Amino acid sequence: MELSDGLLPQVSNGEQWCNRWKHPNEDSDRSTSPSVLRSVARTWKEGLLNRKRPFVGRCCHSCTPQSWDQLFNPSIPSLGLRNVIYINETHTRQRGWLARRLSYVLFVMERDVHKDMFTRNVVDNVLNSSRMEAAILKVATEMEAVASQPGHEHKAVNKVKQKARAFLQEMVANVSPAFIRLTGWVLLRLFNGFFWSIQIHKGQLEMVKKAASERKLPMVFLPVHKSHIDYLLITLILFCHNIKAPHIAAGNNLSIPILSTVIRKLGGFFIRRKMEETKDGKKDILYRSLLHAYTEELLRQQQFLEVFLEGTRSRSGKPFPPRAGMLSIVVDTLFTGAVGDVLVVPVGISYDRIIEGNYNSEQLGKPKKNESWWGITCGVFRMLRKNYGCVRVDFNQPFSLKEYLDTQRSRHIPPPVSLENALMPYIISAQPDGQFEEQEEEEMDREVPDELFRRHVITNLAKHVLFTANKSSAIMSTHIVACLLLYRHRQGVVLSKLVEDFFNMKEEILSRDFDLGFSGNSEDVVMRALHLLEKCVNVTSSANRNGEFTIAPCQTVPALFELNFYSNGLFLVFIPDAIIGMTNGRFLFVSCSCSVLSCKSQRLGSAFTNEQDIYHLVLFPACSILSLQRELMTESAHQHKDRSCLLLSQERLIHKAAGLSHFLTNEVAVASPCQTIYQVLNDAVARLIQYGVIYVAEEDQEELSSSPTEEPWPKKFSEPLSWRSDEEDEDSDFGEEQRDRYVKVSLSAEHQEFFIFLQRLLSPVLEAYSGAAVFVHSLSQPVPESDYTLRLFRYLLTRTERGVAAYGESATHYLVKNTVKTFKELGVLKERRENRVTVLELSSTFRPQANRNKLLQYILSFTLL
Repeated sequence: MELSDGLLPQVSNGEQWCNRWKHPNEDSDRSTSPSVLRSVARTWKEGLLNRKRPFVGRCCHSCTPQSWDQLFNPSIPSLGLRNVIYINETHTRQRGWLARRLSYVLFVMERDVHKDMFTRNVVDNVLNSSRMEAAILKVATEMEAVASQPGHEHKAVNKVKQKARAFLQEMVANVSPAFIRLTGWVLLRLFNGFFWSIQIHKGQLEMVKKAASERKLPMVFLPVHKSHIDYLLITLILFCHNIKAPHIAAGNNLSIPILSTVIRKLGGFFIRRKMEETKDGKKDILYRSLLHAYTEELLRQQQFLEVFLEGTRSRSGKPFPPRAGMLSIVVDTLFTGAVGDVLVVPVGISYDRIIEGNYNSEQLGKPKKNESWWGITCGVFRMLRKNYGCVRVDFNQPFSLKEYLDTQRSRHIPPPVSLENALMPYIISAQPDGQFEEQEEEEMDREVPDELFRRHVITNLAKHVLFTANKSSAIMSTHIVACLLLYRHRQGVVLSKLVEDFFNMKEEILSRDFDLGFSGNSEDVVMRALHLLEKCVNVTSSANRNGEFTIAPCQTVPALFELNFYSNGLFLVFIPDAIIGMTNGRFLFVSCSCSVLSCKSQRLGSAFTNEQDIYHLVLFPACSILSLQRELMTESAHQHKDRSCLLLSQERLIHKAAGLSHFLTNEVAVASPCQTIYQVLNDAVARLIQYGVIYVAEEDQEELSSSPTEEPWPKKFSEPLSWRSDEEDEDSDFGEEQRDRYVKVSLSAEHQEFFIFLQRLLSPVLEAYSGAAVFVHSLSQPVPESDYTLRLFRYLLTRTERGVAAYGESATHYLVKNTVKTFKELGVLKERRENRVTVLELSSTFRPQANRNKLLQYILSFTLL
């Protein structure tokens, strides 16, 4: 399906607002002025101008090869997009004036509400299941042991069974066909009021519909979670396409009067957000068994499920790490043979602007407000007064869970390498680069027990599904505009230049096989995006540019947080290249930065004694480190007269980049579990060589393998990247093919600008981690984790408010929590439980100041801009 201008409806109010900014004599899409993305993608340009949209959402060929071939045919990508909320008489069986007037009512009445979506005797079946009988008996026995009243077993069992029935009555869904139809009509009318469009790909829905009608298997939808209306979107879209609505696992925070009844009638069932312990600190065996038995009963009756793996809405624009609790129950039903197979459908969802607007209050450390009728009412009225742009929902190709598990059994799944074991040798002992790979090989040789294998499989499945769902999520116009304003034109840009870079950015995104959630003339799309982000941008007129407007991001903390939320939609697109870009910068300047920090550390001596000293140290790298690096390079000009002479070993480059990607594990998944990080990073190097940003040093070396966009999935992910060892035969074909090569960084202005752009994408993250590494010096005694996190957040926020931080968005509460989590996994912080409170203290390894300085040096070696 070609990029066309007619896919999105033209919105008059948005265009009238935008036309005030337009320069009357410009054709922005044909501008020839230099551009960071135009220059690096020059070799792609001719093919991209008439490029077709990539068809996203295919299942993994490596993990589920049979599912890859099923349900898909070559005509599916050509079916194109559809705006779900646009209904007219052609979508009904009636014609004429009255049909046009009542098209929404007729459309809803003609939808097929499947009778088999209603459960049968679910409460009795669950309570009489063998799992529940065993759990009830165990809980009753424990009650008898506490009460010391022998002979009352039967009464105790009945009491526990009544308690289980009460829990189940609060949990189960109560689907109503009439209410589903009514809600469908209401949502279609409401969504038309505050969305321009809700786009779906008809080919993706065709695969889901075919799987639902032909395979006769339960289906589990696993969407990303960005907004409260995610629940409604999936149900509405499936309802509109005559697909059975799923039973939705909803948090019990939404179980409030009246609303809970509405959710149950739409298929929702409530589960506890936290169910690990009871009030006395023990595991709630009864509730966990109840949830397991209820889910198993739904799957046995071939019901569809909808589960949000992240557990909560993303507050950062990036996916949360998956919580595989509900998914583990689904997998266990296959392990126990209760269900023969289950079809899994990852779902990507993208918004121009979420209806919540932003999560600034929570990113500023304020507690989350509990859901209430007052909040819901205010939210609805607020939505009716605004427009939130476009929404795109991508349903991935359904794949067989049984096939996935069988594939994993045939593979040797090594136990995961902890972050501490992976990176501590680099940070503390400065071991050679190959050590990490050797550790991985040693881990792979170990046998994995069955229970540990089960946990690894479930964890990998959850990561794989979440990675696939985010990979298929479309990139929206607000994502691109926010990213350009923050990391390309932070000091402001004229409108024509912004439109030009927007055009080049969208072509670059398409070249990486990500789809776009918009179409049309670039200038019009940019105007609509700026309209949606109007509270986060400043617009001023520039008299010396013929009255053209200049757009700059607001420098207030809330505005930076909100822009960062939307720009993170592009994080997954450029993260491999950004990691390579950071590592290239590290090769160029790491020796300088380490020597500077060493000198600074010697001068400070025991300077880390109070927060004022820490504050000044953070000021040093944020503002002066790049200047000092350049000065040191100038002083050593007799050693490197020409920077173009610096050779980078590709093998070392990828190993260093792998270390950084492991360090940022809690921020983003660089690769799916069936890939290795080395494969993805090698593809990124190949792409940068193809662009000319880096180039092979020796002209007689063979070209790198072709771009990942030109390779089919099996070839891309077939085997881990390996390198020739010293023991291999020098004359062997394999040794020659895998020989290490050296590359150089292009010093042209355009390519250097592209490197700066890539490095800036990661700079806020690394600035937060470097600030956290400095703050560790103030930890002199054990403190509760909540207190430590709050103090760290206030410290980083103070740096932002005082203008010390180069990137104000580095102080988000989400980043702060991730730094604490990473430092715990890295072994910097040690946690222990005291009176059911988690307490943090420095580990023995990092009590010496020298090791804390090494941690800071490691992080700062990547933060060069």
